[in-house]
Order: sequence, then structure tokens, then C-alpha cells
Amino acid sequence: MKLGIILQSNNPEHIWNTFRFGLTALKANHQVTIFLMSEGAELDTVADTEHFDISKKVAEYKELKGILSVCGTCLEIRGKEGAETCPVSTMADLLKMVEESDKVLVF
Repeated sequence: MKLGIILQSNNPEHIWNTFRFGLTALKANHQVTIFLMSEGAELDTVADTEHFDISKKVAEYKELKGILSVCGTCLEIRGKEGAETCPVSTMADLLKMVEESDKVLVF
């Protein structure tokens, strides 16, 4: 199954659960794409906490070949030109992800 996930939050627990779910799906042999938008585009600036090892989850997600992209306009609004964690994308890329996904989830 192809899963598309839209992450719109910079809340550490929301991010952590998004990537935990993505990892679970990848380990079950599903294809997963996470698209960061709105506050989710701030992923690079959200630090790990005592309970949420975000950087470890993101690294593992990438190791398992999960696809990750970020809204370029959302970055621009935040004064950023690019993202260290993933390629910059567009609404056309998001539309393609939605069209090609069997299921789309929003966190």
C-alpha cells in the first residue's frame, strides 16, 4: 500500500508519532511519503526532548527509504531557503503524492 502523510505540526509529540507510524508502515513493506507543510516545515529546528527522540526517528525513516519532502512556500514564509532533512517541494508535488497514495493521513 502507498501511504501519504501530511505533517502540519511542530509539536514534538506529533512529529514523533508521525515518524513512528511511518516506520511501522515501512517495516510492514508499505511505501510511505511524508510531506511537511505549515508548522511541520520547521522539522529541522525541533529538538529532541526527554521523551521524543525525533532525530533518531527521522534518521531511521530515511534509512528504511521513506520519502520525505517539505513545502517550499512554507519554508519561505519562515525565512528559510531550504531544508537540511529533505528536498524542497511544491503543491504540485503534494497533489501528485495524494493522487498516487492509497491512503492519506494528516497529523
